[in-house]
Amino acid sequence: MPLILEPYLEQRARWPQSGRHILAQYSDDAVVVYQAYKPSIGRFAAEHGYFGGEWSESRMTWIKPNFLWMMFRSGWAQKEGQEVVLAIWLRREAFDEILRRAVVSTFDPSMYESREAWQTAVHGSSVRLQWDPDHDPTGAKVERRAIQLGLRGDSARRFAREWVLGIEDVTELVARERAHATPSRYAELVTPREDVYPAPA
Repeated sequence: MPLILEPYLEQRARWPQSGRHILAQYSDDAVVVYQAYKPSIGRFAAEHGYFGGEWSESRMTWIKPNFLWMMFRSGWAQKEGQEVVLAIWLRREAFDEILRRAVVSTFDPSMYESREAWQTAVHGSSVRLQWDPDHDPTGAKVERRAIQLGLRGDSARRFAREWVLGIEDVTELVARERAHATPSRYAELVTPREDVYPAPA
């Protein structure tokens, strides 16, 4: 299941410039999300096709469907402990289930009648949702918001093995394209193709 790549400038031209949007590479069966790990964890996952070894299901694990947000977070795989970037193909129905389970990380009065109601929802959910500023290839913030999803408990356990269709170490791609992550070289920058994902109702 190789990643589909596309020139960054072509994608930027069609992406929404503002608002909350899930940008992702997806098919009828799968959605690609990204994570970055230290080499021992990342290489184990890429070699075995599941998460194990030093990976701990007791910690919350965050997935990001937006490649450039992952590049911002990992410093294009140059931050300590994030040297190996993984592209993870999740079952599409599993990704939709994650979205349905998700509870926002901060209280939103438009979604919950009280802070207590929100806290009850947080304690009862195994998925956190955060809308963070998206970033361009240089790491600068843009107006658009990007999603990241934190999994714990049952959701983390199912993610580690049951929901994964495939895992690819894309660190070489990241290293190659890192040199183009500057405005003067955007014409050469190629990133995984992403479109606005139709989130389930």
